[in-house]
Amino acid sequence: MGANPQSVLFCCDHNAVRSPMAEGLMKQRHGHSIYVQSAGVHNDLEIDGFAIAVCGELGVELSRHRTRSFEEMREWGDDLEQFDLIVALSPASQRVAMELGRHAHIDVEYWPIMDPTGLGAHREEKLASYRQTRDQIAERLKVRFG
Repeated sequence: MGANPQSVLFCCDHNAVRSPMAEGLMKQRHGHSIYVQSAGVHNDLEIDGFAIAVCGELGVELSRHRTRSFEEMREWGDDLEQFDLIVALSPASQRVAMELGRHAHIDVEYWPIMDPTGLGAHREEKLASYRQTRDQIAERLKVRFG
């Protein structure tokens, strides 16, 4: 894989579960050595409470995360072309990332991470699904970034 990128953007559908998890876990592991952000295709949800809970189990604080879309990042003055790598965690975000990557020559990786929303009938089952997603992301981060 070579040297780690200097900046990474994680993205998913709503920036409410998978991409904030990835952003938080990456910041915990790499601090300020890699600039990390996250975005969604849409911004129509708040940060998911189960995502906050399962990341909190590992000491990753997500409760202050504010969801944002690619479009909002642009409107707020974030230069999406500044990122060395975009990691897409859902098929919809992969399509948007590929389009960005094509025009700005940004490396794009797709990690097929399970969407835990809607899984499980009871709280403990839901938490188990979110933990599985969190652990999938953590393992991919370890393999990709060390």
